[in-house]
Amino acid sequence: MGRLRNLFGKFRTPAGADSPVSTAHKARWVIAGLGNPGGEYARSRHNVGYLVLDALAREAGVDFKSRKFKGVVAEAKVAGEPAILVKPLTYYNLSGECVAAVTSYFKVAPERLIVVHDDLDLEPGRLRLKQGGGDAGNRGVRSIAETLGTRDFIRVRVGIGRPRPGLDSKEHVLEPMGAREIGEFEDAIGRAREAVETIISQGLERAMGRFNQRA
Repeated sequence: MGRLRNLFGKFRTPAGADSPVSTAHKARWVIAGLGNPGGEYARSRHNVGYLVLDALAREAGVDFKSRKFKGVVAEAKVAGEPAILVKPLTYYNLSGECVAAVTSYFKVAPERLIVVHDDLDLEPGRLRLKQGGGDAGNRGVRSIAETLGTRDFIRVRVGIGRPRPGLDSKEHVLEPMGAREIGEFEDAIGRAREAVETIISQGLERAMGRFNQRA
C-alpha cells in the first residue's frame, strides 16, 4: 500500500478531474484486462480479461485499490519489470478512454501495451497472441485502437467459443458462467498470465511460439 501511496499521492488535479499518477516510477509496460464493472458481470465470459489481471496481481502480491484514469490500477513487477496493471471501469466498449489515458500519462509506446480480452472466434480456453491487426468485431479492442490512433499494441486473446443455439453473441458474452465453466477456465487464465509474463521476459515472438497452440 505504501508504494501505491507514493505513486498516486503526490499530485493534485483540478476539481472533478481524475488524479494523475506520480511519474516518480516510470512503468515500462501497461497491461490492461478488459471487462465490465459491477457484480452482475463478475462471472461473465466478457470479464475473462479482468480475471487474468486479477491473476497477475495475485502473482505480484498487489491489489487494485486505486481508482485512476477511469479504471482501477495497481503498480507491480511482472517478470521482473515495472508495470501498471489496469482494469477499465468505463464498460467494455469504451475501454479506450481508460487505456489511452494511462499510456499517455506514462508515455508508454503501443508496443509496450498488452491488452488481454475474450475472443468469440477461438475455442474455449485457447490462447492467441498477436500484435496489431483487425478487431474482429471486438468493440473494446476497437475503442482502444481508435483512441490511441494505432493498432500496434499487443493482444492476448482468450477463447470463449461461439454461442450455443438460441443464444446471440451479446447474450453469450454477458451470460454468467457456472462454477463448472469457471473451473474449466482456470487453466486458461493461468496460461494467459504466463503468456503476459513471457512476452515481457522473452519477447512476443517466443511467447507466440509457446502459447499460440490449441488448448
